[in-house]
Amino acid sequence: MSTTGPTTGPTTEDAYAGTSETSSGPVYTVTGQDWDSIDPDTIDGDRIVVNMGPQHPSTHGVLRLILEIDGETVTDARAGIGYLHTGIEKNMEFRTWTQGVTFCTRMDYVAPFSNEAAYVAAVERLLDVEDDVPQRAKDIRVLLLELNRISSHLVAIATGGMELGALTVMTCGFRDRELILDVFETVTGLRMNHAYFRPGGVAQDLADGTLEKIRSTVAVLKKRLPEYAALCNANPIFLRRLKGVGELDLAGCLALGITGPALRATGYDWDLRRKQPYWGYETYDFDVVTWDEPDAYGRFRVRLEEMWQSMRIVEQAVERLAASEGEPVMVDDPKIAWPSQLSVGADGQGNSAEHIKHIMGESMEALIHHFKIVTEGFRVPPGQAYVAVEAPRGEIGCHLVADGGTRPYRAHFRDPSFVNLQGTSIMSEGGMISDVIVAIASIDPVMGGVDR
Repeated sequence: MSTTGPTTGPTTEDAYAGTSETSSGPVYTVTGQDWDSIDPDTIDGDRIVVNMGPQHPSTHGVLRLILEIDGETVTDARAGIGYLHTGIEKNMEFRTWTQGVTFCTRMDYVAPFSNEAAYVAAVERLLDVEDDVPQRAKDIRVLLLELNRISSHLVAIATGGMELGALTVMTCGFRDRELILDVFETVTGLRMNHAYFRPGGVAQDLADGTLEKIRSTVAVLKKRLPEYAALCNANPIFLRRLKGVGELDLAGCLALGITGPALRATGYDWDLRRKQPYWGYETYDFDVVTWDEPDAYGRFRVRLEEMWQSMRIVEQAVERLAASEGEPVMVDDPKIAWPSQLSVGADGQGNSAEHIKHIMGESMEALIHHFKIVTEGFRVPPGQAYVAVEAPRGEIGCHLVADGGTRPYRAHFRDPSFVNLQGTSIMSEGGMISDVIVAIASIDPVMGGVDR
């Protein structure tokens, strides 16, 4: 330990700790292997470079921000990604087309159904069976996508509030999200990472009592969603922290390819559900939400109102599913559809007891077909396809390349979190360090989708 006495000067009691001296002038403390990109001679005054993350509690996941600051003002901001890399796209090249759903659902783990939707839509385009997918399966997909949009926006508002110190908003957001995850568990057997959307339809039909559960959940949400407006819009501190922070106008969004609530907050009504409808979205009655303030507050208001619009779609989908009960949920093609009849049990998803009895004790042909289609998979004609859907954070697209085999030759996703993070610099530079947190929260990135 190094100490300084009143008259004797520095002394060293620890043999391994010596005194250190510095030359006059500013001292730069830079970590994270970014020194090569910084020229100290070009930095004026008291500017320093610091890392925010990747372990910082007020950033979304393992995101690293490299900030150049002058006092409390951010003069330069860069996003460092890759800390959650999973290799999902590469792994999909070594699994069958159906098994690929199990991988891609884990990318944006807050909105897993959107990942599945883009992937299965691309597979169905390659197979040329888009028009053969039963309408009941499409309605189930729309139902789950919109419920997932609500749960994702609840997480965005909850975590954004938590990072501002509004813990009540965080508590309410996760409380209400649990109601939707309970519905997901009823339908798919899993709360997250469902692998429920399958090429040609969905894994299984809705269980008895599901529609009643959804109706009761929507009724509860209608009572609780006004709480968020009451907690936030009437709070002067909340308004001052968000208004005018993280501004990015329409020209900036278009230049960077930013989509979703950040784009619609500029007043531009770009929503693939309306502009390039799929799975019957053009037949649903709902409004595309826009706002005229392209800042963090505008993005909050867009998400808040989008939850109400999603509930409108959910209610319409429920009525359609009630009328189509008993109709198929998978294409009528045994070379594509899995022969198993899945069921949801206490331990999640699995084959029904009746199907196991059939293939194990009644039909050798059924057992052989089950083994072949599950282990080897179906073949997809050579070609490539790109399909995009409207996810809670913006456009998510899937580009698939097939070489005629039972596995993708290449699978690549355009994840909205990855693209939207490009707005970090322009939203943060010129603001305070505390405003960086607000800007990132308004983008609402999920690093599982960024580092896939």
